[in-house]
Amino acid sequence: MKVVDRNLTGGAPVESGRAQEAQRTSPTTGGSSSTASGGGGDHVEFSNTLGSLARAMSTFNSSRTSKVQALAAQYQNGSYRTDSLATSRTMVAHALTARDE
Repeated sequence: MKVVDRNLTGGAPVESGRAQEAQRTSPTTGGSSSTASGGGGDHVEFSNTLGSLARAMSTFNSSRTSKVQALAAQYQNGSYRTDSLATSRTMVAHALTARDE
């Protein structure tokens, strides 16, 4: 059986031209937003919110990475201690709330 999918082999000539045009167009950097517009009247704008979200996620990731590294160091040198009562309570609470959803 042979399957032919036109989406995998490329689009119509008009679509191919638009894709090439989009690749040649470079977005503007700086200012409050980045924009790229082609000759076809298409317009894309990224707000400051997107940049704020990216910065927040980066801060979260670096903070989490440092916490994980600190826990790994404690585990390796034998000083990592868990609170089994707090862990069990959290597990039960999570199981009960997941069951209700």
